[in-house]
Amino acid sequence: MNDNASNNAAEQRTGGQVLADALKIHGVDTVFCVPGESYLALIDALHDSSNEIRTVTCRQEGGATNMAEAYGKVTGLPGIAMVTRGPGACNGSIGVHTAMQDSTPMVIFIGQVARDQEYREAFQEVDYRQFYGAICKWVGQIENADRIPEMVSQAFHHAMSGRPGPVALALPEDMLRDLTGVKDAGPYKIARPGVDPADIDTMMGLLKAAEKPLMIVGGGGWTAEACDDIRAFAQANNIPTAASFRCQDIMDNNLSCYVGELGTSVSAALKARVLDSDLLLVVGARLGEMTTGGYSMVSVPRPSQTLIHIYPDPDEMGRVYQPDLPICAGVDRFAGSVRDVTIGGDATWAAWREAARNDYLDNLKPNAGLPGAVDMARVIHEIQARIGETGIVVSDAGNFSGWAQRFYRYSAYRSQVAPTSGAMGYGVPAAIGARLACPTRPVVCFAGDGGFMMSGQEFATAVHHGIDPIIIVVNNNMFGTIRMHQERDYPERVIATELTNPDFTAWAESFGAFGALVEKTEDFAPAFEAAMNARRISLIEIRIDPEVITTSTTLSAIRNTSLAKH
Repeated sequence: MNDNASNNAAEQRTGGQVLADALKIHGVDTVFCVPGESYLALIDALHDSSNEIRTVTCRQEGGATNMAEAYGKVTGLPGIAMVTRGPGACNGSIGVHTAMQDSTPMVIFIGQVARDQEYREAFQEVDYRQFYGAICKWVGQIENADRIPEMVSQAFHHAMSGRPGPVALALPEDMLRDLTGVKDAGPYKIARPGVDPADIDTMMGLLKAAEKPLMIVGGGGWTAEACDDIRAFAQANNIPTAASFRCQDIMDNNLSCYVGELGTSVSAALKARVLDSDLLLVVGARLGEMTTGGYSMVSVPRPSQTLIHIYPDPDEMGRVYQPDLPICAGVDRFAGSVRDVTIGGDATWAAWREAARNDYLDNLKPNAGLPGAVDMARVIHEIQARIGETGIVVSDAGNFSGWAQRFYRYSAYRSQVAPTSGAMGYGVPAAIGARLACPTRPVVCFAGDGGFMMSGQEFATAVHHGIDPIIIVVNNNMFGTIRMHQERDYPERVIATELTNPDFTAWAESFGAFGALVEKTEDFAPAFEAAMNARRISLIEIRIDPEVITTSTTLSAIRNTSLAKH
């Protein structure tokens, strides 16, 4: 028994019970796990908390952490994952990496060997401070049950304060069985920097001097209210606004100031507009590789454009780009501060904004002449017409996601859930997590045949818990993105990218799910209607022509261009 434990046995709790109580205090209502003997005392404590905390049993730890990441992304609250030691922690690391790159709040609890076995390479032992240190904001290990309230509180504060992100806590199995009389801590409070009014004055002065400004929004820490605030600022000032990679739902795509996405589906016109701009107002985005086209649209370290960078973490300022005006502030604080601020005077960018908006609208028109019996642009239109503003669109990683990025018009926050980390296998578990977070909103997930087979076993999780997203598998029998790069860099030397797939419809039905096959455009709408009415997880397999490798070109065109260069 610990030294400062109460002598009154009635007040004693196990470490597992203290931790379960701490989760309730911090507002946790759902945890995603694959159970393991290394944290069995915590699982037992969750049994007594089952009326307040829902425990979702997953089939692989990567599924658990991706579900937790999507749950955190949609709710804005820390997603909670629990995994066992060694192999469990290794499997779970993929979702944690996504949470780090996507600035999603998460707390992952990892079972650990007993304290008297540490540093002996005991069964499944891993040093999580080293392993998880590079993909987490903070990693800790609770050595004493008396410190559980303190360290769990620290974990939640780290996850939610400043730039949101993942935190890992290792739990030695014997520590979770210890008895303690420790008192509980209070719930966490979010700490993010505010805005200096002088910085707003300086920013508006720089804006007033600009002729071709462009605002870029992205990153984590947004709320529906903050999105409304930044939209009002953009509209009132005629500032054309683009979204960073897979952050399109921050700005209502139907507003006249929205001009498109800076990511894998960026249009040539928007790319040219970034290069032509004379001021970039970047709110929440890191200006990472995907958003800047491999750092080609914004030069490192001194951009040719005047750069105003708003970000909640001072360590990001100047890490890649040297801003003319760094403003260390939470995006919610900044957006609230500028909602009613206007440039005033004669300065206006209406023509610049209108031209950029017209470029975006032109990009919504599908490219003519793509081969195959399925028009994916029409598929997106059919989905948009049926799920509207209430729907959530989840994307796995791969070229197929380009159709949802280019042609779907996101209007509400949060309606786009996708990994900026580019992690394949994200889609199915993320759709399950998003549907759990928002049970009254339809959830539609796009996955490629390659990524789907990395996490499709979580269909069992959805069926077991009665969770019913719609999964659309875009099947071209290959790792499409890699094949595209292969043809570009090593034309006609195809290896390791072709796939042999199961009958996806029969596979889904074997779990008790709904399944449908679409091989031509006109078959999609009735299949989608049936999936919406199925009241269980559904899978629609769309078989597309392998030639249709992106929203705008074919494999043959890429190959022929490459051969001509060689």
